[in-house]
Amino acid sequence: MGTKNELLLQHELEIMAGILESKAQYRKIVKAGIAKWVKDFQDGRIEIKTVDDLKKLIEIDIELQKDEI
Repeated sequence: MGTKNELLLQHELEIMAGILESKAQYRKIVKAGIAKWVKDFQDGRIEIKTVDDLKKLIEIDIELQKDEI
């Protein structure tokens, strides 16, 4: 059995792994949203005045990537 510090470190590592996995899943969702937006734009279903949705998706994607650097 490990010391208190070792157990605490192990717990923190498990939490961080869970957070990283969640962020990876969120990025997949955001990337799919961006791809859908671009396709809808190319197909003429979105007008240029509605780019705010794309901007938000890109900002979310960038935010999720910040810790990966």
